[in-house]
Amino acid sequence: MEKKKIVVAVTGGIAVYKAVTLVSRLVQDQYDVRVIMTPSATKFVTPLTFQVMSKNDVYTDTFDEKVSSEIAHIALSDWADAFVIVPATANVIGKLANGIADEMVTTTLLATQAPVFIAPAMNVDMYANRAVVRNMERLREDGYRFIEPDDGYLACGYVGKGRLAEPEHIKEVLDAHFEPSDADVPLRGKRVVVTAGPTLERIDPVRYVSNFSSGKMGFAMATAARDLGADVTLIAGPVSLETPDGVTRIDVESAADMFEAVISRFDEADLVVKSAAVADYRPAVVADQKMKKQEGDASIPLERTTDILKTLGERKKGQLLVGFAAETNDAIAYGRGKLEKKNADYIIVNDVTNPEGGFGSDTNVVTLLGKEGFEHDYPATEKEQLARLILREIVAREWSM
Repeated sequence: MEKKKIVVAVTGGIAVYKAVTLVSRLVQDQYDVRVIMTPSATKFVTPLTFQVMSKNDVYTDTFDEKVSSEIAHIALSDWADAFVIVPATANVIGKLANGIADEMVTTTLLATQAPVFIAPAMNVDMYANRAVVRNMERLREDGYRFIEPDDGYLACGYVGKGRLAEPEHIKEVLDAHFEPSDADVPLRGKRVVVTAGPTLERIDPVRYVSNFSSGKMGFAMATAARDLGADVTLIAGPVSLETPDGVTRIDVESAADMFEAVISRFDEADLVVKSAAVADYRPAVVADQKMKKQEGDASIPLERTTDILKTLGERKKGQLLVGFAAETNDAIAYGRGKLEKKNADYIIVNDVTNPEGGFGSDTNVVTLLGKEGFEHDYPATEKEQLARLILREIVAREWSM
């Protein structure tokens, strides 16, 4: 592998010791590593430790210019092929989300155009704090990539999510980003938008209309696209799934929210995978107050939502458009009809009554339909593996000719 240049940004948490291991592993694997530290980080591990491990000077002070002909934080921001923040405290996450640059780490990060990976580590309640969650969501929307923390015993004595990912896993994420073989990353340089999960259409403040989609297949498609080298944006309805490392996630609630999120990113996309189970109808009127139970039956007038896949088919200008068709009968016939009506390039059809491929299952049984009669059946396969097979098939047909 060509020697890649990584800046490891170290902030002040007890998990700093894992950053030492990470730097050692990266250097051993022929990465060129520079380390920058916040003042708080130096209270846990001295800069000398990182200097020994990286074989390079360590930067801790914005005003300590080690080379008189350079401005250190600008030179570092331009030098790096990637940044990784290990550990990323709630403090530095909050600063980055709000554009604050008041020491060497944040100043350098705000100046770089390189991809930035964030590996959070903090107390379980801090990680779940609404302000921290809000800051992380803002950073994801801005294109920062998160390496999710683990669940387990924390230094504070709590047990839960917030433990820094292991150095080996962090390195695996970086290795995948720098994967050298074009054959292994056929989507390198491509921008992929994936939708996943259900939408939620409110009836009143306590009730809603939705469906049984778990989002697992959509998240698998996003993970596979990332593994194949793409820059992936995942637009997710209300699901309880963790964001794949290296994927930008945008959470939405309703069909209208999802429409706006997809349309705003469509022009820059190379491939859109519409795997979300978007509501076809929503309540025509949403009550401001809880609807009280009354004698007799009740009815709720419904109105059509915007057909996102059809709209994309009408607007596409060179993008590849892949849709899903979850059916309960005559699946192939309905899939063929959808392929034509929506002007999609491919439709992935699955019979949700199949116990090996229904909503919420870890496997899926699908048929990939394309134009000019193309049809490929996939037997029951774990969803992440299936997603890779499908994307490789599409890439081979569309971009390998």
